[in-house]
Amino acid sequence: MPDEETSSESSPSFATELLQEILATGVDLFGRLSSEENAVDDFGFDPDLVDELLMPVLRPLYEKYFRVEVQGLEHLPADGSALLVANHSGTLPLDALMLQVAVRDHHSAHRHLRMLAADLAFSLPVVRDLARKLGHVRACPENAERLLVEGELVGVMPEGYGGLGKSFEERYRLRRFGRGGFAALALRTGRPVIPCSIVGAEEIYPMIGESRTLARMLKLPYFPITPTFPLFGVLGLIPVPTKWTIRFDPPVHTDGFPPGAADDPLVVEKLATEVKDTIQHRINEMLQERGSLFS
Repeated sequence: MPDEETSSESSPSFATELLQEILATGVDLFGRLSSEENAVDDFGFDPDLVDELLMPVLRPLYEKYFRVEVQGLEHLPADGSALLVANHSGTLPLDALMLQVAVRDHHSAHRHLRMLAADLAFSLPVVRDLARKLGHVRACPENAERLLVEGELVGVMPEGYGGLGKSFEERYRLRRFGRGGFAALALRTGRPVIPCSIVGAEEIYPMIGESRTLARMLKLPYFPITPTFPLFGVLGLIPVPTKWTIRFDPPVHTDGFPPGAADDPLVVEKLATEVKDTIQHRINEMLQERGSLFS
């Protein structure tokens, strides 16, 4: 990484650095996206590609653009599986990528976080291959359970598109956590649930409206309208450089529940609500603690 003590006169700007990283990465990346040679599992995960090519591109966003502060990493296990449950926001899923950087770079065991992703990510050329290489897996109970049984650290954002595409005026109000599938999964496997709260991502693309017509035409869950997009075209996709905080809470253990708890809707709902309330409470607390959006 560049020396932070270097004077501004001799240091390239952040944008120049990032562009150089992307250009240097591009040729190697596209050459390896369709290759299965370095995949370590049936999902196509390529940890070498992540560390050698993708992390160097994501790291400047994490460290210099969003200036992410991470807290509570001691609550993530050094080995063995757990289900990390986080809020979702920002119009584009940059929060999932920053979460992966936080765990890989700053956790004591430098673990890879395997994110569960929506079907849309696996229906788009290039995006599909990139998601698989990053370790993202199509979100379904079978895939998630397999990862947990194999000892992986698994990430899920139960708000889904509802959280990602909520309007600016609804920021930091959690949407429904699906049907509690993550809670049933944790109960079925006996793995702990780790609540994760992210503040800062809500403001990177202030969504002031949406076009349902364009969303239907493009087969997207929503088509966002922000103060800069689509007005300024591609330039309107540059995110606002807000400062982020990611905080992990102590795990909620599920191995003490009686057999069959995963099949009891009341138990599943109670666990899902407990995790959601923990995240909402923590977000409210973090919002009170922060000052400016940018510092």
